[in-house]
Amino acid sequence: MISSFSAPFARRRGAARLAASTLVSGLVAAAGVIAAAGPAAADETTQTPGGATATMGGLKTYGAAVLHDGSGDQEISAGLFEMSVDGGGTLQTYCVDLHNPTQRDAKYHETPWSGTSLGANDDAGRIRWILQNSYPQVNDLASLATKAGIAGGLTEQDAAAGTQVAIWRYSDGADVDAVDPQAEQLADYLQKAARDTAEPEASLTLDAPAVSGHPGEPIGPVTVHTDASAVTVTPPLDAGITGVRIVGKDGKPVTTATNGTELFFDVPADAEPGSAELTVQASTTLPVGRAFTSESRSQTQILAGSSESTVSATASATWAEQGAVPALSAAKNCAKSGVDITVANQGDQAFTFELMGAEHAIPAGTTRTVTIPLQEDQPYDFTITGLQGAETRFTGLLDCQTWTAETSNLTTQTLSDPSPATVGGTTATDTNLAETGGSSATPIIAGTAIGLVVIGGAALVLAGRKENT
Repeated sequence: MISSFSAPFARRRGAARLAASTLVSGLVAAAGVIAAAGPAAADETTQTPGGATATMGGLKTYGAAVLHDGSGDQEISAGLFEMSVDGGGTLQTYCVDLHNPTQRDAKYHETPWSGTSLGANDDAGRIRWILQNSYPQVNDLASLATKAGIAGGLTEQDAAAGTQVAIWRYSDGADVDAVDPQAEQLADYLQKAARDTAEPEASLTLDAPAVSGHPGEPIGPVTVHTDASAVTVTPPLDAGITGVRIVGKDGKPVTTATNGTELFFDVPADAEPGSAELTVQASTTLPVGRAFTSESRSQTQILAGSSESTVSATASATWAEQGAVPALSAAKNCAKSGVDITVANQGDQAFTFELMGAEHAIPAGTTRTVTIPLQEDQPYDFTITGLQGAETRFTGLLDCQTWTAETSNLTTQTLSDPSPATVGGTTATDTNLAETGGSSATPIIAGTAIGLVVIGGAALVLAGRKENT
């Protein structure tokens, strides 16, 4: 796969990230719930709010750029990536994470800006303006060249390179220029003309992603938010056995929904304590400017164009007649440098749990959000025990800063440092390291990166510390 970064910068970022790979783990004890007869397998949940999921295909339309840094000038590739959407569809994206490598065949999911470095970037709205007013959204290259005052015209490669360079100047604060004069002139025009623009709405989400209640009563609402004309609603897989139905406000079964539709879980009054999940799916063109992130440390992307693509989202419900009835969900919160764990407890007793040395109590009949602080680039693995001993497991990676931000306040940490983010080296070899394509340097870059995995296992970890707000 081709990626848009130079060998020296790939090595720096890769070494720091590979060293910081110890999981942050938390086993949570819950009170006020019925004990299970035996240990329950954890239901693993990643912080995916819904939308499109895609696989990285590589850099498809690009030119050359030069990154200026204190260590010298580095030539890099700059342009449009392409990703294939699960279920059908194609996405075109630009990079907003210059110094982070791109992993081969990395899985990406649609993410709100708050879960990425864009959430804390005052210029994120200008990046979206660039996307809306340049290639490929503007595919009349003659018109684009005229607006930018380019006499010699633009090729697709020039347009992609110039657009990417302008984005990097805002996303990473990079001192970077396009090699081709036309591409550089386009980058300058876009940078100067960019105006603040609001974050686009998600292609498809459900609010709330987890609800709780009592059998015999409608449990919800779960509200559909989408730009699709309609979505299909799929009830729980075992609905025929449990009798759980998905209904609207009128109590009638629902198989399709539109933006704003409220869905409810209709659970039989004699149902045993348990849980169920619904899924909604649609086909739509995703809004330009949506962010895409990967849990495999692959560089963050921002959407530049979309074909008709498959999007989906899920929501769960938990129910019991008495006691604490918790429903759990999670989302990354880059503004607070952590993960928000939201607990909806519609039972008649408080739900208590301990995580990373702190005890939390969610009163009966309330919904509360607890932020778990983490360090940048920290993988995490939290397990919370809920109704009848059922375990919900949240895993992921906190990736909220660009390389420039991370290295501006480095400090040395050792294995003995305490929670919330014990950091350690690793001797594991990552066989899925980034490459730069279209260059004779590819084997050298890959070999150097693999060597750094071994070096990182024995070195002290350099990790950026951020204050928790």
